[in-house]
Amino acid sequence: MKFGHGLLLNRRDFVKGIAGAGLALASGDGFGFAKKHYDDLLLDDLARRCFQYFWDASDPETGICRDLIHGDVADNAKKGDEARGSTGVTGFSLTAMCIGAERKWIPRVEAKDRVRRALRSYTDGKVLTQNGWFYHFLDIHTGQRWKDVEMSTSDSIWLLAAALTCRQYFHEDHEIGDLAMLLYSRYDFPWMTNGDGKMLSHGWRPEGFIKFRYDRYCQLAAMYLLGIGSPTHALPADAWYGWERTPNSYASYNYIGNTLLWTYQYPFAWFDFRGRRESRGSKVDWFENCEIATRAHREWCYKDLSKDFPGYTESVWGITSSTSPKGYKAWGGPPLHSQVDGSVVPCAAGGSLMVAPDICIAAMHAMKDKYGEKIWGKYGFADAFNPGTGWVSTDTLGLDVGMTLLSIENLRHGSVWRWFMANPEPQKAMKLAGIEKV
Repeated sequence: MKFGHGLLLNRRDFVKGIAGAGLALASGDGFGFAKKHYDDLLLDDLARRCFQYFWDASDPETGICRDLIHGDVADNAKKGDEARGSTGVTGFSLTAMCIGAERKWIPRVEAKDRVRRALRSYTDGKVLTQNGWFYHFLDIHTGQRWKDVEMSTSDSIWLLAAALTCRQYFHEDHEIGDLAMLLYSRYDFPWMTNGDGKMLSHGWRPEGFIKFRYDRYCQLAAMYLLGIGSPTHALPADAWYGWERTPNSYASYNYIGNTLLWTYQYPFAWFDFRGRRESRGSKVDWFENCEIATRAHREWCYKDLSKDFPGYTESVWGITSSTSPKGYKAWGGPPLHSQVDGSVVPCAAGGSLMVAPDICIAAMHAMKDKYGEKIWGKYGFADAFNPGTGWVSTDTLGLDVGMTLLSIENLRHGSVWRWFMANPEPQKAMKLAGIEKV
C-alpha cells in the first residue's frame, strides 16, 4: 500500500491566519507574518502533542516514564501496558514538565508534583544505583532493573541534565532544588572511567564495566561537561579534549562526527553552545557543527538516498535511530552506516529545529501535508514511516518525541537552554573546558 496525499487540514488554519492578519498584510509584510503564523500553528500543535506523551507515559506515583507506548498512530496511540521505563526518557519527561507548566498546558503545581516524585524515586533508594549511576531500563512502578540491562552513562546524564533544569525552573520549590543537587552529588564520574581517570565507559553491569569508552565524537558533550562541573566527583578539565574529533565530509559540508543525527541534538538541547567556541585545540564551534551536520544529512537523503528511495525529497528527509519493520534500528548518516530501507524518521528534522529551522520547519510541514492522514496522531508524528511501502510505525518512542519537544521550545523561546544554563555548574564546566563566548 502506498500513501495518498491526504487532506491538508492545516492549510485551512493557514487561510484563517491570513484572513486574520489584517493590517499586517496591508502593510507589505503580510507574507512574512502569515508564514510565521502558519509555522506557529504547526509547532504549537506538535509541541503540545509531544508533551502529552510524557503526561500519559510517566507513572503518577513514581514519576518514572515509559520508554515507549504501543499503539496505532491512526487510532490515536492507545496506551500500552508494558511497564518498561527508561532513565533517559524520564530525563526528557522532567524537562517536559517544565515546558508544560511554562506553556500552561498543565497547572504548575501538578508539574512540580510529578517532578518531585521522580526525583524522590531516584534518590530515596526506590531506583537501584551504583556510585550514583542508574540502569537504562527499569520498571516504572517499582524502579527495579529491567531484565539484564546495563547502568547507562548516557541515560543517567539525560536524567541529571533534566534535574538541573527543574532546579532552576521550579526555583521556588526548595525540595526540587535539594533533590537535584543530591542526585548530582552522587554521580561518581571518575568511577565510571573504570580506572582511566578521564574517558567514561559506556556503562556498568554487576559483571563489570562495558569495555567501550566514550572516546570519539558522539552524544558525549553533556557527559564530559557535567563530569567536569561536578561538585563532588569531578573529571579533570582536560577530559574534554581527550576524545577524538573525527572529521567527516559530505558534498561541500565539512564537520566533526561520523555518527547518528541525534548525537548532534541531545547534548545541545540543554547546553547552550550558541555563540561559543573552544579556545584550545581545533577551536570548534559545536553549535555550528550541529547545523552543518544537519544540512549535510538532508542533502544526503535527497541527493543520494533518493536514487534508490524516491520518497526522500528536498522537504521530506531524515533518518536517525527509530523503530522499523524489523525492530529498533540505529540508522546512520553520511557516509552510510547501516542499510537504509527508505524509512523517514520525523524526529530527525524535528530534533534539529533549534539548529536549522529553515529546512526543518519546511520538513515538518511537508510531512504533515503529504502524509498526515497516516502519520499524525495523538503524540504528533509517527516515529517512522516508509513512503515507498506504506509502512507506519505503531510505537511512540519517548526519546524521539522528547527531542522534538525540547527543540521546538529552544527554537521559539530558548527556554531549556536558559533554565539549564542558569545553573552554576554548567557555566563552570564550560569555563574550565575553555568553551568561551565569541
